[in-house]
Amino acid sequence: MPTRGSETPRSDPAAPDSQIWEAVDRYFVDLLALTDPALDETLRSMEAAGLPAIQVSALQGRLLYLLAQMQGAHRILEIGTLGGYSSIWLARALPLGGRLITLELEPRHAEVARANLERAHLSDRVEVRVGRAVDSLAQLHAEGSRPFDLVFIDADKESYPEYLTWALRLSRPGTVIVADNVIRNGTIVDAHHPDPRVQGIRRFFTLLAAEPRLVTAPVQMVGTKGYDGWAIVRVVVGADARGEPRERRDPPNRAVT
Repeated sequence: MPTRGSETPRSDPAAPDSQIWEAVDRYFVDLLALTDPALDETLRSMEAAGLPAIQVSALQGRLLYLLAQMQGAHRILEIGTLGGYSSIWLARALPLGGRLITLELEPRHAEVARANLERAHLSDRVEVRVGRAVDSLAQLHAEGSRPFDLVFIDADKESYPEYLTWALRLSRPGTVIVADNVIRNGTIVDAHHPDPRVQGIRRFFTLLAAEPRLVTAPVQMVGTKGYDGWAIVRVVVGADARGEPRERRDPPNRAVT
């Protein structure tokens, strides 16, 4: 009798895992036509401008697009614009009248992103704000921003705990929060890892586990971006302007006794 997992043999047992992951990514990108001139030019412009190649993969971009559509998102917040590649995927999922606000620290990155969004004919639904994300998030809150339906966090990992706190303040019951780069090649399990990015993500998960208003699903991923993953989070209890919790409708991260 076959053992569990033997139904999916490796296509080439001698090939390194990373080569197989990348080949599978390329297969689906080609099969599902997950690229187009606007996305291709966005990647070219980012490379030409010397931006780091740390954007989401095409498969991850499609997943963001689907999550936003399934969520019925009219308002999306992105923390970490880079060159606008993920912004394009998110903005394309918006319905007529929808809005994406994306936050970027580096003015040069924001300039590249704005040009890419303009080329993709999405500037009318995307606002790029420049500055420290925590300051931009505080400003959004001070402006009385309406709650966001979807929040995508993909910025400096040391600040993920702060970004989560602000995302929750800017959310509503039912808001979905997605955080990228949270598995970090498995180093997330090392409590003594010297990388401050790993420690930032560990603090992020500690907050998630302790927060009764959130339900969390960490997802491990492999592909052209290596071995990493996302945290997909749903707000099940929001907070009104006074910070008072609203009625819980779904089970929290841990059972309440």
